[in-house]
Amino acid sequence: MRALIQRVEQASVTVGTEIVGDIGAGLLVLACAVEGDSEADADKLVAKISKLRIFSDDAGKMNRSIQDVSGAALVVSQFTLAADTRKGNRPSYAKAEEPERAAALVTRLADGLATEGIPVATGRFAAEMKVALVNDGPVTIWLDTRA
Repeated sequence: MRALIQRVEQASVTVGTEIVGDIGAGLLVLACAVEGDSEADADKLVAKISKLRIFSDDAGKMNRSIQDVSGAALVVSQFTLAADTRKGNRPSYAKAEEPERAAALVTRLADGLATEGIPVATGRFAAEMKVALVNDGPVTIWLDTRA
């Protein structure tokens, strides 16, 4: 699985005119299941995201996790993270997991973060979403369970 995480002051996701998920300070997690990913991959991301020390301590050093700062997570499925841009100018998404399986894995990721005590909001799978955020830092980190 792949995830692009951004430390945010706030983030929200809107479908049409409805805000379906929003958080204050924490992490925006753009998540993608790639062909062949398993529940173990989702669990690896949960373990990494919940403990990744990318929030500032009192000295201004990135030394605290989302749990340490009582932050929230907004988890949004984004199949375009599976893009293969090696050939031509039109990305291929052939390696993205099929939708039903991908939805289950992204849900497992969100549920796993909630189990770790992190308040979680989500987008709506397979919907046209508008994501708004205030990136804090900015801090943006790429995670890939196969790397």
